[in-house]
Amino acid sequence: MIEPMDFLLWVRGTAFDVSLSIFVIGIVLRLFEILSLGRAANLAEPRGTEFGPGMKTILTRNIPEAGTFKRQPLTVIAGYVFHIGLLISLFFFVPHIQLFAATFGFGWPGLPTPIVDAATVLGIVGLLAVLWNRLTNPVMKLLSDKEDYLVWLLTFLPLLTGYLAYHRMVDPYPLILGLHILSIELFLILFPFTKLMHTFTLFLARWYNGAMHGRRGVQS
Repeated sequence: MIEPMDFLLWVRGTAFDVSLSIFVIGIVLRLFEILSLGRAANLAEPRGTEFGPGMKTILTRNIPEAGTFKRQPLTVIAGYVFHIGLLISLFFFVPHIQLFAATFGFGWPGLPTPIVDAATVLGIVGLLAVLWNRLTNPVMKLLSDKEDYLVWLLTFLPLLTGYLAYHRMVDPYPLILGLHILSIELFLILFPFTKLMHTFTLFLARWYNGAMHGRRGVQS
């Protein structure tokens, strides 16, 4: 039987190196695959510019339309809550920043731990609300597939295990800390090959849509 400390050392060493390598290589390959497709030549005379409308669309699409919020308020609110909670806990928790600095050579200021702790709770609650809505809303349930639930699980586990590890709610501590790190590594490994990749591609898609509308001289 593997001892908790041995397990922790393994996930902090070999498993971390492997998962990070797969993540970086996978992201590069997926982006190369998308960008190498190019786009068909447009011989029509442009009626406007591309860059400005493309950037505008990236920004404006972050704000939900009034009709969408009216039809699905829970989807919109829970989506914002869990994304904000996830981003704060991931990028502004001091130990995470220290790990990033040790790996890549640079870091940034973190937030006070109580703020990050509260953000983690909001992220967990938001994800549970998203899952409940997906399971109970007939339209969302019909549109959801196995990958949607896998992506939800990959996002939920790091928040949950991180909260349990920080508050030392599982004994022995090296076990829950190791499980937290392992959950992040699974997230990294599967990120490029699931819908999680939308973290990068959504900006490309939004810019492209806005740029094409701008070229035609219409609003995106």
